[in-house]
Amino acid sequence: MATTMGVEEEFLLLEAGSGEPAPLASKVLAAAGEHPWRRSGGGLHGELFQTQVEAATGICTTLGELRTQLREARVMLNAAARDEGLELVSVGTPVLAGTEPVLTEGERFARIGQMYAGVIADYQSAGCHVHIGIADRDMAVAVMNHLRPWLPTLVALSANSPFDRGRDSGYASWRIVQQSRFPGFGVPPWFDSAAAYDRQVDKLAECGVLVDEAMSFWLARPGVGLATVEVRAADAAATVGEAVLQAALTRALVSTAEAALAEGRQAPRVGEQVCAAAVWNAARHGLDGPGIDVFAERAAPAVQLLGRLLSHVRDALADSGDLAEVEELLAWVRRAGTGAARQRRAAEGATGAVLELLREQTTREEPHRAYEASA
Repeated sequence: MATTMGVEEEFLLLEAGSGEPAPLASKVLAAAGEHPWRRSGGGLHGELFQTQVEAATGICTTLGELRTQLREARVMLNAAARDEGLELVSVGTPVLAGTEPVLTEGERFARIGQMYAGVIADYQSAGCHVHIGIADRDMAVAVMNHLRPWLPTLVALSANSPFDRGRDSGYASWRIVQQSRFPGFGVPPWFDSAAAYDRQVDKLAECGVLVDEAMSFWLARPGVGLATVEVRAADAAATVGEAVLQAALTRALVSTAEAALAEGRQAPRVGEQVCAAAVWNAARHGLDGPGIDVFAERAAPAVQLLGRLLSHVRDALADSGDLAEVEELLAWVRRAGTGAARQRRAAEGATGAVLELLREQTTREEPHRAYEASA
């Protein structure tokens, strides 16, 4: 049976007229009511700032089921946002600045604000987090070791945050740059057990750089309170299809890792500094330029690394029945470009065109096929 999966999507709320971030998450969540898939574990949540909301799917086993849940939650949140004179967009960082963001109420959010001070002053970043079901925490950590070399490519594929408060940042994923300011960010270290992982997180908390043991900034970690591996590499997915793509590739990476472990093959110990460089390069260029082959420790075209990832997980995708859909989605991203590339093309007209693109992509059904038809 296919491994279970779920996705957490973070969104930004914008004023319908100005396109600036709007701190009204509490009102939008109250208007939205219960998640349509609450019985299978789905939920709608607040985030660090009142300009952000999150939708978490329930537990899914097929891409079709996942796609339905993602789409329905987006439509539901967008309808609630419109009732408040707002619009919902799926983008890694705000295109425009707006007023200073307002922290969501709660002791933990207050502690985060106090601990990180100016680092979070403009941190309205949104991501797409993928959870894959796993047997236990030791397996989760062993699988994480196998995921390490591939996390930069997931960053490059998902890049969807080129703008920062009204300017082109020069990066495909400015969200990743913002996250890099936090302690312990990036590709996680190689751990030999869940106990070793827990000791490291506890140590960071004791050093006073994490609010608590449930907090970390690595791009992959064991699920907090969940029997999952959580991969947090991706920017907020511009479209439902791109969120599905991240989930499918992540599940295939986990399945491939489990198969390797069953055969007694441990993960390669790729260098931490090379991995850090690869994440930076992925954030800088997305798929439009050089990446870094962390195995060979040299530059390589980002699209070539994406092809290598697909080859690595092809058998797992075939076993789960996901290969055809993943190939279709990847072919579209290669032609249309990442979310960042599409935003930059829209920006050749005006900022308003970027915002219109984001609004359309967020809720339009099967946008990759619609764009292909109109190309």
